Amino acid sequence: MTGSSASAAPPEFAAALRELGLADATPLTGEALTGGVSSDIWRIDNSRAGTVCAKRALPRLRVSADWRAPIERNLYEARWMQIADAAVPGCTPRLLGQHPALGVLVMSYLPATDHPGWKGLLRDGHADAATARAVGTTLAQIHAHSAARPALAAQFDTDAIFFDIRLEPYLLATAARHTDLAPRLRALVAQTQANQRALVHGDVSPKNILVGPRGPLLLDAECAWWGDPAFDIAFCANHLLLKCLWNPAAAAGFLACFDALATAYLAGVDWEPRDAVERRAAALLPGLLLARVDGKSPVEYITTQAQRETVRRAARRLLLEPVARLADIAAAWHREIDA
Repeated sequence: MTGSSASAAPPEFAAALRELGLADATPLTGEALTGGVSSDIWRIDNSRAGTVCAKRALPRLRVSADWRAPIERNLYEARWMQIADAAVPGCTPRLLGQHPALGVLVMSYLPATDHPGWKGLLRDGHADAATARAVGTTLAQIHAHSAARPALAAQFDTDAIFFDIRLEPYLLATAARHTDLAPRLRALVAQTQANQRALVHGDVSPKNILVGPRGPLLLDAECAWWGDPAFDIAFCANHLLLKCLWNPAAAAGFLACFDALATAYLAGVDWEPRDAVERRAAALLPGLLLARVDGKSPVEYITTQAQRETVRRAARRLLLEPVARLADIAAAWHREIDA
């Protein structure tokens, strides 16, 4: 995220910080941060906790399609942060407070100087397999920690939110544009809904991952859901495939990151057979791949018709002829982009 111009913090943010005991009556100033589509996000400089990051969920997301979601979702984001930090200490910014009525979440602010965003690093061709491996390990540890504590599911009554912000805009919206694939895409929705096994982040994208000095930090768990952990690994791995079209010179490195991510993640699966998680992830990934050009949230860096057709060809083939291994997905993608 990047800053715009310094100004007074919005009144809802100031009120939330004061009611959470994080600010006094002194006027609060900071900068609006850009880069998100689902929340207003501010860096606020003069709170009692020093410089903090505060975010407020939007009822309508900033995309061209009409995409709406309940604003109470950052309550569940705060809960996800607490559980993830218990599983892997330091894998999220420090949660400072969440105001349910105003829908404002406050966390520590991590400057980009020592916490660069993974998306920017990938854009510039820095395909570090060690980072991908650490992300895969972290995800598996969060899933394993939560799967071993099924009572946590009661804190995440978010089936409707996850449907509204993930399953409908990605898979069902894509099904409306590819009617011949609609039965397959609807089956992926049903598969995802039927496998509620662990705490899912729901938006494990490089834009939501900071590369810190002690490992990756995950941000923006607004889609937090007690559901299918295969969704998280498929969602993240999908981005590494798409990056091959953004920076073709680094494609081999991105595919190495894909392998490192998947291998590290699967090594940490202990709540069910690894083959079962991988099979669901491999089934889901081509649906998510197609969704990033034909769903409600297309990636901004796939800009040409030739690139879109590359994605469509690969995704359609894998949806019509499913594979069971993530490595088979990567191999099919490699053949497509080299054709």
